[in-house]
Amino acid sequence: MIEWLIGGVIVIIAAYVFLYFTYFNRIRTFENQIDEAWAQIDVQLKKRFDLVPNLVETVKGYAKHEREIFERVSQARAGMVTGTPQQRMEASNQLSAALRTVFAVAEAYPQLKANEQFKLLQEQLEGIENKIAYSRQYFNNTVLNFNNLITTFPGIWFAGGRNKREFLAIPESERQVPKVQF
Repeated sequence: MIEWLIGGVIVIIAAYVFLYFTYFNRIRTFENQIDEAWAQIDVQLKKRFDLVPNLVETVKGYAKHEREIFERVSQARAGMVTGTPQQRMEASNQLSAALRTVFAVAEAYPQLKANEQFKLLQEQLEGIENKIAYSRQYFNNTVLNFNNLITTFPGIWFAGGRNKREFLAIPESERQVPKVQF
């Protein structure tokens, strides 16, 4: 009888150790994926950061009197360099809003819209914006998987005091349905 009891304790300990290392590795893998996902977002933000001055300079030549727009772009661009990921994404969202204004200004200048340099910069920026959107989605999916793992049974036992990670959220102003006028 004692052999069965000792054998049962050994099996329970072995199962616990196996589960511990399995969940530890899964949690660590998700943490690494979250870091990698943020790094991918950061790469795209850096590309956009480098592209924006060229775009602004191209537009400035046509729209010299639109100084406020260019100041907003510069301020938002500066905010993308430092801070937490959430703060940098907030600055990125502000830059996106400022760039929409730049493109609206470009609509008022037909000769600018026909400029090959402007077209190329606009296409590159649109490509980067699409990659940022995809990278944000991947980041949020990875955060979801991580949060689910550390907050559900039995992962919560093995989370080791880890806290849930924050999703990259869309600002309230961008959640509004655009009004289309005919």
